[in-house]
This record gives sequence, C-alpha cells and structure tokens, in this order.
Amino acid sequence: MSKYWKIPPEANAAFVACMEDVLELYHAPYDPNFPLVCMDESCKQLVGEVHAPIPCAPGRVRIEDHEYVRNGVAEIFIEVEPLGGRRHVQITERRTRLEWAEFIRAMLEERYPHAQKVRLVMDNLNTHSVASLYEAFPAEHALKLAQRLEIHYTPKHGSWLNVAEIEFSVLQSQCLNRRIPDIETLRSHVAAWQLDRNAISSKTSWRFTTDDARVKLKRLYPQL
Repeated sequence: MSKYWKIPPEANAAFVACMEDVLELYHAPYDPNFPLVCMDESCKQLVGEVHAPIPCAPGRVRIEDHEYVRNGVAEIFIEVEPLGGRRHVQITERRTRLEWAEFIRAMLEERYPHAQKVRLVMDNLNTHSVASLYEAFPAEHALKLAQRLEIHYTPKHGSWLNVAEIEFSVLQSQCLNRRIPDIETLRSHVAAWQLDRNAISSKTSWRFTTDDARVKLKRLYPQL
C-alpha cells in the first residue's frame, strides 16, 4: 500500500472518512428492509479459437493453440449481498450510464422490490451516480429509484473495501479463466455459476474493522 504515502493530507481525510463509513456499514446487523448490497463492474475479452483444441485424454491435458481470434469485449456488472448470500451478474455489450441505470432499476424493482432502501456500496465511477437514473428514465421514475438508494462510496484507491471485488475474484477463478468466444456463451457460463453460488448461499465474512484500520492504517489518518 505504498501508493498511499504520496496522498496529500486533505485526500487522506477523505479516504479515511469513506473507509470508516464502509467499515461501519459492514458490521451493522442484517436488516431485510435495508439490505446491504455491493456492486462493481469489469470486462471480459471474448476470444475465439483459430484451430479446434485437442481434447484431454488419459495422460494428456487439453491442448489449446496459441493463436486466437479477438471477438470484442463484454461488460460485466455484479451485485452481491454479503450477509444474504445472494449475487446477481449481468452481461452487457456496453458500459454507459444507461446500462448502470438499468442494472440499478432491476435491482430495486425486481430483486429487492420489498426493501425500503438498499444500502449500496460501490466505487465513485463517473457513471455510478443518481444522475445516470435521470438520463435513463423519466424524472418521476428516477426520483422514486433514487429515494430507495442509500449510497456509500468506497474511497479513491480503496476499491479493496468493496466486497463485490471478492466475488469478482471468485467468478474469475471459477468461470472466466478460459477462452470464451462470444457474449451468449459468456452469459450461459455466468448464469450457471450464479445459480450454483446462490444455491449454496455463499456468504462473505468481513473481519477488518474500524479499530483495525486505526492501527494498521494509522499513517493515513491526519495528524491533529
């Protein structure tokens, strides 16, 4: 974490404020009326084969040719409820304000329709704002969605605080660590992975606390 040494004191204060806000949220008791949901997004290079792979056989692993065909990039949106053991992944062709707004709309109206508010943890990407809802939907609809969101941003250089990144690493190691030729195949693989993870209700146990941060990250706190 040496990169933090060059952060000016005023940026340190902003980092600490966001960090402690998220850490306190992670240790709040579970409340189905105010579910904690973490979201993030990434991408996957779609790669096709030039020559068909040689299947595995006794004493031999599957062999892939080093040549491949680039078939573009697919965008991946993920949400995870750490205490509820639920996650949802959506694959899109683009990453704009409209895709993010539609992802949030579906989260509020389809996946959490009975929640009074969703406490949403995410990074401060330019598309991750209430303004995106107003670009995607009529003002009346956008306002209703915004009123059901309680947004908690992770600090700059602090994406490690987002539980969704942990879930992304699991998705990568269990599902995306192979050549996938097109977006429909990607959607099929991810849907199967999501179904399996949700079936076992895999949860995240977050142990790093505010007290831990004040000791281990003491250098980031402004000196009064």
